[in-house]
Amino acid sequence: MNSKERVRTTLTRRGIPDRIPVQFDLCRSLIQHFARELSLGPEYALSYYEDLTYRISANAIRTALGSDAVVVGGTVASDFTPVPVQGDVTANEFGMHMKPTALYVEVVDCPLKDAGTPDDIERYNFPDPYAFGRFDIARSEIERFGNDYFVIGDCELSIFELAWHLTGMEKYMVALALGEDWVDALNDRVEYWTTHIALQQVDLGVDALWFGEDLGTQTATLISPDMWRERFKYRYVRMFETVKKKNPDVIVIMHSDGAVAPLLDDFIEIGIDVYNPVQPNVPGSDPEELKNRYGDRLSFFGGIDQQVLLPGGDAVAIRKEIRYRCEVLGRNGGWLMAPAHIIQADVAPGTVKLIIEAAKEFGTHS
Repeated sequence: MNSKERVRTTLTRRGIPDRIPVQFDLCRSLIQHFARELSLGPEYALSYYEDLTYRISANAIRTALGSDAVVVGGTVASDFTPVPVQGDVTANEFGMHMKPTALYVEVVDCPLKDAGTPDDIERYNFPDPYAFGRFDIARSEIERFGNDYFVIGDCELSIFELAWHLTGMEKYMVALALGEDWVDALNDRVEYWTTHIALQQVDLGVDALWFGEDLGTQTATLISPDMWRERFKYRYVRMFETVKKKNPDVIVIMHSDGAVAPLLDDFIEIGIDVYNPVQPNVPGSDPEELKNRYGDRLSFFGGIDQQVLLPGGDAVAIRKEIRYRCEVLGRNGGWLMAPAHIIQADVAPGTVKLIIEAAKEFGTHS
């Protein structure tokens, strides 16, 4: 099997691959380290939302290290340059003021912070998903890697999270709870954006679409499951029906950090094929329970602890955990091994190599 066949066999659960496939994302410092070590260019693709940049960058480095998948996605339009605001703060295409930190790029000012009516939402100059150049890098990456590697098209910050980044979380959550009418107007525009970001990637030939947003905390969902079902579920149904109409074989991945187990039956009901990132150490993420309850209906993508295990760098503990998860989540296929987050700067380069080596050592199906 080549990498493309290995991942597709795994995620569709149509047979058992020769081994458990591997995927990982790297932060900027790790990209720079491995670029030097491998004598490869870092090849950054600047996403329309800055923190997604590391999802869709450095595919040559990732495949050289052993990833079975590449990730592509929309970038800023070719005629757009981040606008200086003050100091190191810049404005992106959405008008969000973005400030880099040691780990992330944070939104420090929101373009719709004063919105209060549907007319305010309508007047907002939303970026054009079809802007010139938005998928130039993705097209090139698919031509370069698509025959041999599984191609995932990124559509994250799909509705809820992109919407609240435009307004500020407190404002959006209060308005959502109070049923203010401008919230649905904003969600309509965000849904349109994400749908058309997804459709363009289907046209380019991606194997899977990676939707999602963080719906959970360390202990529970950010909004109640009932509210998600009432206000967001039907939007996902529409998006999935639209992309499946264009390509019935495209695999749908849903990302949400946090304790979102109460939504997994809903995810299956609306046509999600793969659940990511299977965040460890939160309620509802026991691998045995997940595999036993959902393994015949849902594939898993992620599952390796990024909060404590990997930064700790304990080689014995890491190998033990990866072996355990290979035996459980990887049983009879259905698991794409990955850390539960972009690997951050608090993880040593040697640990990155250890993850990959252990996954391949323990992931061989006999």
